[in-house]
Amino acid sequence: ISTAVFDQEGTGRTGLTERYLNSLLKTVDFRRHRIVLIDNASCDETQKVIMEFAKHMDDNYWGQFTLFHNKENVGTAKAVNQGLKLREPGENCLKIDNDVEFGQSGWIEEMEDAIRRNPRIGVLGLKRKDLTEEPEAGIEWQRTTLKMLPHMGGEKWIVFEEVKHGVMGTCTMFNHKLLDAIGYLYQPTIYGWDDGLISTRSKLAGFVNGFLPHINIDHIDPGNTFYQTWKEAHAGETIQIASQLDADYRSGKRPIYEEA
Repeated sequence: ISTAVFDQEGTGRTGLTERYLNSLLKTVDFRRHRIVLIDNASCDETQKVIMEFAKHMDDNYWGQFTLFHNKENVGTAKAVNQGLKLREPGENCLKIDNDVEFGQSGWIEEMEDAIRRNPRIGVLGLKRKDLTEEPEAGIEWQRTTLKMLPHMGGEKWIVFEEVKHGVMGTCTMFNHKLLDAIGYLYQPTIYGWDDGLISTRSKLAGFVNGFLPHINIDHIDPGNTFYQTWKEAHAGETIQIASQLDADYRSGKRPIYEEA
C-alpha cells in the first residue's frame, strides 16, 4: 500500500486520516501486506496520528511499515511513487487516498485474486458509493460492462466491471505487470489527473481497467472545505494540460513509460 498524506492546519483532514488508518488496521492483515506512508509536510496534529500508527505497526507488525517525511508538498503522484519504488518483483501495488474507510476484511486478497484470474486487468479499483458509472448509465463515458472472471470449480464467482475510460483512484491496485510496462504515476502539477492518465496508459499498454463493484468503500471527506474548493479550482485550471497529455499518450508523441 502506498498512501500520500497532505493535511493542512484547519482543514479538518486529520480526523479523516485517523479514521482511514484505523480502518486499515481493522481490515488488512499486515502479516501479509505492507504499507508505505508518505507525509507531504502535514500539520502537527496529523504528525501525531501518523506516529501513533507507526508505533502500533512497530509493536505488532515489525518491518511492514515505512514512513517518508517530505519537507514540502511534492504532490500526490510523486509522493505515491516513493512507495511504488519500493515494490518487489511480482508485487501488485495499491494507491489509497487518506479519506476512505473499508467495511470488510479480505478486500486486498479479493483484488489480488481478480488480477490473478485475469492478468490483463491493469488498474483495478474499489467503487465509491457516489460514483455514477454503471452498465445502464445514460451518458456514454459512464457506461460500464459487467464480466464474470474465469474461475475453477469451487472458487467464488467474481464480477469485474470494466470501464471505458478512467478508474477513480480513491483505492486502486496496479498489476505488477502494468507497472513493469508503464512505470510510475505522472501528473502535470501537484494534484489531479494522475488516475485518468494512468488509466489511459494502461489501455495503451494492452490492459483493461475497472472495478470490483461488490466491495464498497466509503469516501468520508464531507467536502465544503478550503482544500476541497482549491482542488476543484485547480482541476479546472489544469484540465487543458491534462487533456493534451492524454492526447500525446494516445498519439505516441509522449511515451507511456514514465520514470518516478
